[in-house]
Amino acid sequence: MRKVVIIVAAGSGSRMQSELPKQFIELNGLPVLMHTINKFYEYDSHIEIRLVLPDDHVKHWLQICERFIFPIRHEIFSGGSNRFFSVKNGLQDIGEDAIVAIHDGVRPLVSLETINRGFKLAAKKGTAIPVVDVHETIRHLSQSVSKTVPRVDYRLVQTPQVFKSSILAKAYNQEFHSSFTDDASVVENMGIEVSLYEGNRENLKITTPNDLVVASAYLNHNS
Repeated sequence: MRKVVIIVAAGSGSRMQSELPKQFIELNGLPVLMHTINKFYEYDSHIEIRLVLPDDHVKHWLQICERFIFPIRHEIFSGGSNRFFSVKNGLQDIGEDAIVAIHDGVRPLVSLETINRGFKLAAKKGTAIPVVDVHETIRHLSQSVSKTVPRVDYRLVQTPQVFKSSILAKAYNQEFHSSFTDDASVVENMGIEVSLYEGNRENLKITTPNDLVVASAYLNHNS
């Protein structure tokens, strides 16, 4: 089956304290988004890359690609009003013969092993969601009361979340609901149970200046 990745990159720089959208900020000499695209190309040079960007970011992205002489072929789709509609736009004319990974553009540290595990599990089970253990203590807040809950019962969810395209086509034909926080929640709303697989802990979502420092350290360590 065809392999496709939809990379959603519609973030802003507000929490990054930057006027530049976080996916375009340079990380160790290359924009964050290019690191992300490179990782999937490194995994499979024949993978179909679909990049979802807000319309008003496209011109700037093309200028960045020209500046860095970025050679990896990808198709650009318009972002929607939220993540649900952005992914839905990226699924246009996807067909039912593909395995599709959906990945955050600001997760450049996803490992090749994580990507591979996701595609293999989705090919077998139809769904594949990467998770990692929770190491910190968790407290549940309820009005003015809080209590510790067993962290062994919880997992942190990452991307890429990988699915057979036939499942995604039906899932994203639903009406939007505020409970849709990721692709797994959209699929689960149809009554489909999702399969979990081991992600990689360094696969952080870059959101704050501190995340850039951590990501840079990881890249320097592995260079």
